[in-house]
Order: sequence, then structure tokens, then C-alpha cells
Amino acid sequence: MSYKIAVIGFGLTGRLAALELSMLHQVTVFEAGDEQALDSAGRVAAAMLAPLAESVLCEQDLALMGLDSIARWPAILAQLDDEVFFQQQGTLVVAHQQDKGDLQSFAQRLKPLLGHQAHSLTSTHINELEPELSGRFNQGLYLPCEGQIDNQAFYQASYKTLQARGVSFEFGKTIDINSESIQGAFDYIIDCRGLGAKSVSCKLRGVRGEVARLYAPEVKLTRPIRLMHPRYPIYIAPKPKHEYVIGATEIESQDNGPATVRSTLELFSAAYTVHSGFAEARLLNIQTGLRPAFSDNRPQVSKQGKVISINGLYRHGYLLAPSLVADAVAKIE
Repeated sequence: MSYKIAVIGFGLTGRLAALELSMLHQVTVFEAGDEQALDSAGRVAAAMLAPLAESVLCEQDLALMGLDSIARWPAILAQLDDEVFFQQQGTLVVAHQQDKGDLQSFAQRLKPLLGHQAHSLTSTHINELEPELSGRFNQGLYLPCEGQIDNQAFYQASYKTLQARGVSFEFGKTIDINSESIQGAFDYIIDCRGLGAKSVSCKLRGVRGEVARLYAPEVKLTRPIRLMHPRYPIYIAPKPKHEYVIGATEIESQDNGPATVRSTLELFSAAYTVHSGFAEARLLNIQTGLRPAFSDNRPQVSKQGKVISINGLYRHGYLLAPSLVADAVAKIE
């Protein structure tokens, strides 16, 4: 049976939901912003798929859900009219000598995931995985099950594919999901508003993320790098065309203002200690955003009447979204 379905919010989960549902149903997307969804948390992300690394901070069931999502991503990307970068060559975790204790603590907190585990590395092993890090680090970890995608390319390609499928779009529209006009016009409503739903879900909070995108042709890293850092871990994710995304995993703040000088200096100085080639990199942009999270930092998929809500992905957006969207779609009778 084909239904008329409204998808409210055109961020990461909204795009995934629209892609899945538009294969069988008549879909209309409502977005408070424009087609770029600049306020979406999914735009301010490195799009790393890191279930093992995230197991340090989340429950084991969420990390296992992340493994399931990684397996779903290739089929999702295969639907798109344009190619989107997807990589699963693992993550390299490194630390300078003075932060060796942080690396050891990180290793001890990793949870077992269906046989997937971290491998301890010496300087020789690190050099074999990433020759350009030769001589910089004496110890590290390799997390082989992990990967990443290019979030900006996914945003562009998903919109283009949905347009080709005949999905209707209403941009610049703030929607009351309980209004009679929406409830009467659609068989189901998929609420993917993230922090946009805070007015009706006071349990939501924002968690700040800061991300810089650089053009660095002198750097030849081949997989995501996580650097143990005194204040917060920093990641470097290589993207196509010599671009790199550098960011901090989380900052407990609901401030959505521009990046501060302090945090920007910390991001760039940390990147420079990983690879001196970043000194000559060109800054393409630096963005900040708020990720939606509940008090327990666990995502929720709920159904109330016609409304199916997906929210609270916290720092695990790209890692968990495919599985959560599949759960939401399964609630459609």
C-alpha cells in the first residue's frame, strides 16, 4: 500500500527517511530552512563511522547498532545518482608521549563488538599504516572496522536523487506536526526536526560541535586519525580532493555562535602536531552546530498516532541514523 507521508526536517535523518520512503510512497519534505539545511547538525560533522571508538562513551547496544548502520551505508549510497565517497579502512588513534595515559585509558574502555577489537601499534606499525606520520608517534591503536563518508557530497546527492524521484519540497516552512492541516493531509508524519522539536520536547538539549574544513594538498593521510588531547579528543578525517575535516567530538554547550579563537587555535595546533603539512593548508570554512541529545545521550524512535519521531542522535548521527530510520520506517503499518 502506498501512503502520503510528510517528512519534517531535511537534515541527515530527514534525507535518509525520504530516500527510503520515496521508493514506495508519495513523500513531501518540509524544511524550515532552504535545501542546504544549513542549521542541520549533519552538515557540521566529519561523518565518521566509528562504533568501536564511540563504545568508550556509549552503551554496547548503540555501538552494535553502529556496526549495523555501517553495513547499510553502501546500499543507501548506491541509490544516489551521484557518487558519494565512502571508506572503511579503519581509524588510527595516536597520542603524543605526554598523553600516553589518555591513550591507555581509551584502550581500556573500549567494548568488545562481535569480535571487532583494537590493535595496539608501535611506531613501526603506525609508519606502515600512515607513512607520513613516520617518527611522530611511538604508540597508537588501530580500529579496523571503522569508516567514514563525505557528508557534504551526501547532502547534495540525496537532494538531487529525491528531486528526480518526484519528491515534493516545501522550504522555508515551520510546521506544527499536530495541526489539523498536516494531520489531515498525510497518512504518516516523520518528525526529523532535531533541535527544531525542542519546543515540544523540553528534554532535548544541544551539544556543540566545531568543525574546520581545509584544503591541504601537501598532506597525504589515507584514513581518519584521532588524537588524544588534554581537553577533548580531536579527529582529522581525509575527504576527496585533498580536503580534510578537523573537529572536536563534543563540547557541552548550547552556544550556537561562531567558533572561538581558543578552540580554533587548539584545532589547528593539534592538526599541525599530527602533520606539519597543515601549516600550508587553506581554510575552506569553519562551522559550529548543535547536536540534539536527550539527558541519557541515547536516541529515540517513537510513534504517537500518525507521528513517528526520530531524535536525540547526540554525537552519533552518521553512525546510527541508517538503523534508526529503518526502525522508524518499520513502524509504518
